[in-house]
Amino acid sequence: MLETAITLGSFVFFTALVGVITWFLTRKDDHGSSSGYFLAGRTLTGGYIAGSLMLTNLSTEQLVGLNGAAFQDGLCVMAWEVIAGVSLVIMALYFLPRYLKSGIATVPEFLEERFGDSTRAITSLIFIIAYAGILLPIILYTGAKGLTEILDVRGIFGIGPMVLPADAKPQDLDFAGHVIIWAAVWLIGIIGSIYAIFGGLRTVAVSDTLNGFGLLVGGFMIVFYGLNAVSDEGIFKAVEILQNDHPEKFNSLGSSTSSVPFTTLFTGVLLLNLFYWCTNQQIIQRTFGASSLKEGQRGVLMAGALKIFAPLILVLPGLIAFHLFGDTIAKDAAYGKLVQTVLPTPLAGFFAAAMVGAILSSFNSALNSTATLFSLGVYKQMLHPNASDQRVIMSGKVFGTILAVVSMTIAPLLVGQDSIFGYLQKMNGLYFIPIFSVVLVGMLSKNAPKFAADISLIFGFVGIALFYFVVQPLTEKATWDFNGDFYSFHFLGLMFLTLVAFQLLMAQLSPRPFPYQQQESGKVDMTSWPLAWPVGIGLIVIVMSIYIYFADISVIWPLVPPPGTSEEVSPEAMDQARHFVTGCLKSLG
Repeated sequence: MLETAITLGSFVFFTALVGVITWFLTRKDDHGSSSGYFLAGRTLTGGYIAGSLMLTNLSTEQLVGLNGAAFQDGLCVMAWEVIAGVSLVIMALYFLPRYLKSGIATVPEFLEERFGDSTRAITSLIFIIAYAGILLPIILYTGAKGLTEILDVRGIFGIGPMVLPADAKPQDLDFAGHVIIWAAVWLIGIIGSIYAIFGGLRTVAVSDTLNGFGLLVGGFMIVFYGLNAVSDEGIFKAVEILQNDHPEKFNSLGSSTSSVPFTTLFTGVLLLNLFYWCTNQQIIQRTFGASSLKEGQRGVLMAGALKIFAPLILVLPGLIAFHLFGDTIAKDAAYGKLVQTVLPTPLAGFFAAAMVGAILSSFNSALNSTATLFSLGVYKQMLHPNASDQRVIMSGKVFGTILAVVSMTIAPLLVGQDSIFGYLQKMNGLYFIPIFSVVLVGMLSKNAPKFAADISLIFGFVGIALFYFVVQPLTEKATWDFNGDFYSFHFLGLMFLTLVAFQLLMAQLSPRPFPYQQQESGKVDMTSWPLAWPVGIGLIVIVMSIYIYFADISVIWPLVPPPGTSEEVSPEAMDQARHFVTGCLKSLG
């Protein structure tokens, strides 16, 4: 009973502390103008931007899912974090200066300036539908599920555990389970809505930074206690034991059958990361609120450095769990089992509060971004062009409130959907690639016409949907060996090249009447950070060094024997090599 009280007490204390500090720091902020509400009055400094970027990205899906993937595939899954560092360098050096030069509040607003109002309308609607129909309910449900498991809510109230089958439906959950999930969803939703709807972007950014500090501390605590469980001779000895006992798990390149095949780093994985960190409204909105280009670049590159080292808390725990538990547990249970096993009871509440911070950050950022897209992209642009700032802000608050209630109502109905994370990733691919191709061409070409951008958005969305829901299910039923992850990522790369080529071709055959010239809005100080390029290049060198250090070429190319051996190339290896080459050729059409 005492342990339960300590856990709950530390949870409530840290959660309340974040709320009080956030209120104190933002109580005098301007929430009455569009710039103040949606862009934090363009006052965000590098530290707030970095913290908000990091915690908006971190979620229960990552902590549980990525560590689970590491439990199964090893170090190669760090690609999702490390390649993000490269994407953030590109964001800081190329995309951010162009965004801030236009003084925009949303990505669709930039596309309107570059192409026209129809392109903005299509993009705004795609973002709103994706966030409202997919992202928000999933964040709430997975967050509620993670919170109730970490705090062992059923145990606190003396309710025995309930194990649901993989194909469970909402009606299969007992009454207590329904009440717990609904209560957790609405608790998270209400708190997140208060930050997002009534506070605006600066409130979101400040709370993100505070919660981010807690999550980093909590994440490193798991690693520290986990390594001590591996060896009582120190953390460096523990890492040595992990590498010696499981060398196959410490290969940065993975294999052609892993969840992140190495060759996909240069196609689908890279493109998804570039969209996520360079054009995803939910993520990059806080960079639009930078007080200057200098502060924006500092914040983005700081986040890039943190992402490069994020595998320490998002991948290493999965490897520790594999060493401690082996194949006795499911991969998605690895992180939770590790937390329960190694973390001292007094710290459980603190870590639960940090987890809630990550959940709240993802939810309130998505909600704030969706309200921004509606207010500026639908309400003001399509419905009431002459509306005052007060009416525009009120429309965002009303829409955000309705959206929050709808999301909190839908979220508990997702119970039993174990594949929901994979489904979310698939849905993201539907709009990531088309939007990124249009934004990139809009920056690279001065002559690409509006109709080419509109066609690319629609064709890309429909084409990827057909591949996911028609072509891929048919090929998975075929008799030949088929690695869905391998071909899906390469297909996204092929689709991206097709869309870009089409737009550039139209720029030659049917160009704009007048070449596009970007005008400087004067809303942001465009003095760049002198260290931006040196730091960016340094981060890319670090990424390359990490991959080279942990690389075992023999795993992805069987003709190369492992380092330190003089083995002959076997017929089986030749067959694997031929299969690898054939797969690469097929993926390119």
